[in-house]
Amino acid sequence: MTGITRETWEQRARAWQIQGQAFINGQYQNAVGGETFDCLSPIDGRVLAQIASCGQSDADLAVANARATFDSGVWSRLAPTQRKQVLIRFAELIEQHGEELALLETLDMGKPISDALAVDIPGAARAIRWSGEAIDKIYDEVAATAHDELGLVTREPVGVVAAIVPWNFPLLMACWKLGPALATGNSVVLKPSEKSPLTAIRLAQIALEAGLPAGVLNVLPGFGHTVGKALALHMDVDTLVFTGSTRVAKQLMIYAGESNMKRVWLEAGGKSPNIVFADAPDLDAAAQAAAGAIAFNQGEVCTAGSRLLVEASIKDAFVEKVAAALKAHWQPGNPLDPNTTVGALVDTSQIDTVLRYIEAGHEDGARLVSGGQRVLEETGGFYVEPTLFDGVRNDMRIAREEIFGPVLSVLSFKDFDEAIAIANDTIYGLAAAVWTRDLSKAHRAAKALRAGSVWVNQYDGGDMTAPFGGFKQSGNGRDKSLHAFDKYTELKATWIKL
Repeated sequence: MTGITRETWEQRARAWQIQGQAFINGQYQNAVGGETFDCLSPIDGRVLAQIASCGQSDADLAVANARATFDSGVWSRLAPTQRKQVLIRFAELIEQHGEELALLETLDMGKPISDALAVDIPGAARAIRWSGEAIDKIYDEVAATAHDELGLVTREPVGVVAAIVPWNFPLLMACWKLGPALATGNSVVLKPSEKSPLTAIRLAQIALEAGLPAGVLNVLPGFGHTVGKALALHMDVDTLVFTGSTRVAKQLMIYAGESNMKRVWLEAGGKSPNIVFADAPDLDAAAQAAAGAIAFNQGEVCTAGSRLLVEASIKDAFVEKVAAALKAHWQPGNPLDPNTTVGALVDTSQIDTVLRYIEAGHEDGARLVSGGQRVLEETGGFYVEPTLFDGVRNDMRIAREEIFGPVLSVLSFKDFDEAIAIANDTIYGLAAAVWTRDLSKAHRAAKALRAGSVWVNQYDGGDMTAPFGGFKQSGNGRDKSLHAFDKYTELKATWIKL
């Protein structure tokens, strides 16, 4: 933590001149049609800036520039070691501009400034740096052939990548895509969410300063049904990568089929089970983690531990521990206060959605243990208390549907088999956690859970060295690790007769 006070952050916020234009071929410019939309801060509802509202014409222009830049070879045919140097410099500049980027992130989507500084900025820089460091250490293959033949298996950049990223971790999710996409030599058109476009717009200029050639990274702010749809249907986009809701992910697959069969890699929703067995090694630590798993980032996390499965013999006592942890450590406050742990939900639509699900919990017979109220309305912002429901059945709406807010459902189970059955009884398969001191039970659970990430005696583990993505309707993509590079390259077999 930098030691900067809330008052200083607020002063900086008032003084900062926010850039709201699109970034195409190395230059900021207005949308072709001149349209804009208001960027509202969830902290207090005020208008931060007018943002370019891009559409079909902007998509056509950005893709054309990305294609021309790719075909020129100025980046795509640059030696891997040279691309690495640029990306490392890019990561260094992200860190140097860390306070500025963190402030933009907090103003734009409401996350606590302490989290933006400690999680989002370092994670974004790490994603770019790690991808850059890896690119000159990845080797292609030689096939096993007869003595008079040579079979080569090589990876080539796909070409033009359209990346549509979410509003909950705007900078971090963008860099998870940009790292491997740029490292492998592609040109990228980045479409940030209309709810949180500010860091993506600023990032484009930082990348240019780092030495990324003009046209390699283009940023098109705007709405999903306009510029997002235009990119998904574009006949000259080779690969589409997306993080967001399952509903939109399904539609993007349709658009890909209706256009040029572009490769589509999707990281979608989740309803992750956090399973606490009676033999957990530390129930207090498990309760603290369960509270953080739903309250961190206001619950606006695709891997949020929104279903807490607790063995019946300890359930009542454990729920009390979780409720106490939520009350003690996870209460809403002004995101610009460094002591705040729960900020504002991203906009009025999201808080309305969360409050409707809280009402649905009541209607379906769940028992409210704590929270459940909108607070700090006098600020003009969008704040809701972390909410804990007990007595939840897996057929209730709050247990089946992704809320994307701080609403925790507690379900009980009698034994191992019932726990796994409940955990897997979902359309999603993004993440899961298991708490037990029994090593065999932990391994059995990890194998049985249908999820892309399984954490044992912790919640939300992993780093850039491990892949991130889901099973089932949580999507088909993988961010992070060397496995992500597969999504941005084409395999080519070259067979030579000697």
